[in-house]
Amino acid sequence: MDNRTKGVISFILLAYGLAWAFWELPIRLLGASPREPIFFQLVALPGAFAPAVAALIVRQWITREGFADAGLRPNVKQGWRYYLAGWLLPLPVLTAIVMLAWALALARPDFTLLSGVGSLGLDLPPTAAPPLLGLALPFLLLLNALLTFPLLWGEEFGWRGYLQMRLFPGRPLLAAIATGIVWSLWHLPLNLRGYNFPGYPLAGMLVFTVSAVLLSIIFAWLRWASDSVWPPTLAHAATNTVGGSTMLLWFGGAKPLWVSYLGVLGWVPLLALCIWILRTGRLRPPSS
Repeated sequence: MDNRTKGVISFILLAYGLAWAFWELPIRLLGASPREPIFFQLVALPGAFAPAVAALIVRQWITREGFADAGLRPNVKQGWRYYLAGWLLPLPVLTAIVMLAWALALARPDFTLLSGVGSLGLDLPPTAAPPLLGLALPFLLLLNALLTFPLLWGEEFGWRGYLQMRLFPGRPLLAAIATGIVWSLWHLPLNLRGYNFPGYPLAGMLVFTVSAVLLSIIFAWLRWASDSVWPPTLAHAATNTVGGSTMLLWFGGAKPLWVSYLGVLGWVPLLALCIWILRTGRLRPPSS
């Protein structure tokens, strides 16, 4: 077994094993449920750092290859446009999902946020927000993404900073697709509990896998174009904070397989961006 293969296998085993242990033990001991998403996220948070820990262990002690290609340099001066692209990514995606949901009569957004807050399972009095505030929600959450994006480094340092660089050398699209599948299956214990798609554990896992592959292609472009792991980290934070939270608060979890950031309607804008990336030859490692 060569050093690269040994590293990839070790990384996957560690990333899965550590995360699943972090998730299963507290969930079973504390009884956390996706029906209480805020508490559930707090309980599951330590597992999000498992890919980073796995990459650190593999690079330092298993393959001993160091961190030269980990993309730890911010490269802000040369790559600022990729930070901006990752940060603002959810805005056109959200717009497309809302337009498609409205046109197909699947759901309509509630900008008073009544249904969305109710879906969080919090014991709060029903209070309608001003519609303009609800409409401005994605822009407010963009600021929150700037605060939370260091937390997503725990995943991106592993997925885009290590695994993607090792899978299928010289075939960046295949590497991005494979990374997306591994990344999706890593979420299995959470998704089977209905975390991203409440009430649809199996169908939700399939939908989530397609979305993860599309996002993996986009994040791969940001990683390689900027030669840094930080732009995809910011894109990941914006996806979770802006995309996921806005859709939940606007639609209250209605028809999650379709009307959610990682749902079927989200495939349309994400796929369009992936096609643009591929047709313009932008999916390539820095060395090429």
